[in-house]
Amino acid sequence: MKLSSYFLPILKETPSDASIVSHRLMLRSGMIRQLGSGIYNWLPLGLRILRKVENIVRQEMDKAGAIEILMPTLQPAELWQESGRYEDYGQEMLRIKDRHKRDMLFGPTAEEVVTDIFRNNVKSYKELPINLYNIQWKFRDEIRPRFGVMRGREFLMKDAYSFDMDYESAKASYDNMYVAYLNTFKRLGLTAIPVRADNGAIGGDLSHEFQVLAETGESALYYDVEFEELLKQDTLDVPSLRKLYAAADEKHDAANCPVPADKLRAKRGIEVGHIFNFGDKYTKSMNVLINDKEGKSFHPNMGSYGIGVSRLLGAIIESSHDDAGIIWPQSVTPFKVGIINLKANDADCTKVCDEMYIALEKAGIEVLYDDTDNSAGSKFASMDLIGLPWQIAVGPRGVKAGTVELKNRKTGLKEEVSVESAIKSVCSL
Repeated sequence: MKLSSYFLPILKETPSDASIVSHRLMLRSGMIRQLGSGIYNWLPLGLRILRKVENIVRQEMDKAGAIEILMPTLQPAELWQESGRYEDYGQEMLRIKDRHKRDMLFGPTAEEVVTDIFRNNVKSYKELPINLYNIQWKFRDEIRPRFGVMRGREFLMKDAYSFDMDYESAKASYDNMYVAYLNTFKRLGLTAIPVRADNGAIGGDLSHEFQVLAETGESALYYDVEFEELLKQDTLDVPSLRKLYAAADEKHDAANCPVPADKLRAKRGIEVGHIFNFGDKYTKSMNVLINDKEGKSFHPNMGSYGIGVSRLLGAIIESSHDDAGIIWPQSVTPFKVGIINLKANDADCTKVCDEMYIALEKAGIEVLYDDTDNSAGSKFASMDLIGLPWQIAVGPRGVKAGTVELKNRKTGLKEEVSVESAIKSVCSL
């Protein structure tokens, strides 16, 4: 993509209403723009990254055996009245009426809808277990939306729902999602610590939050240092992970902590995922019955598994940035490399840039080519701000010497290399 043909409205000044790093950088880099309180337009750069994060979440759900569906954003109130949650959920639920005066709501979550799908289509134990997931926009009317996409009112969420015969088989489904979540966050370049959590309005007796480590995190975390080593392994040792201590500040008891002080880590975390098992809470209240081997009816056991997809972008930035801007992991970077033409009116510089651009695109590399007539300083600042893993700067002196400058955004390391070496390095990594 040539920058001269792209829509990338970068801000030089930090917006006064953005109080955390991710909000500031998402606005400055042209990823999002606020439409209303807690509601954002996703501009091309932000949408490009959002789709990559979404696809990684989708791939890991598919790999874990979950089946994708798509449920509406608007839901009939009677389903929530049937489950008993309509009044209990509170003012975070946006309630509306359609033209026929029927009560509707903008879904904050989808337990009732997926339970209705299940009860109308599954009748036998032979069809279990089943896990249905949905990636859809949700709305929760936060009283004080803040921190950009970290605590907005409208957000993109992956919510999965498992149905099993009994608690023992439901635990297997729960453990399957536990592993899938750790794999998902690892692919996103994040260290996510699973901590035991309260069940909240959804209910249930088995629950974990996944907290991404970040200095600016909203929660204080206390965990066994062995977590960090186990999470680096290619194959996750779930039994060992489940034995380790991890707690958020409200559940941490320093006086009775089982981890020795020299092995206890205290860091900040951002919640990006939450998994629950809540038994027959919804299948019972909504009268979902399945026949077992003997023909007897039972209420299936359910689990719910959520990931804040749009929130993940904020979490990645919070955990991976520097004073100059964002540092995207390779897996979700909007473009893998940025080509910077330091003198766009120089025919030789332009020729080298154009040839590299064509060669990299033919190799399947996503390229953002700054072919504008902005100053060199402005171009470097913009590339650092949007955080592409690699930069290739092309200037008149380098062209005469047959070299370009290759920069690793994460390390800041710069090398003078040939055009061929630059292309080869970017393609190989």
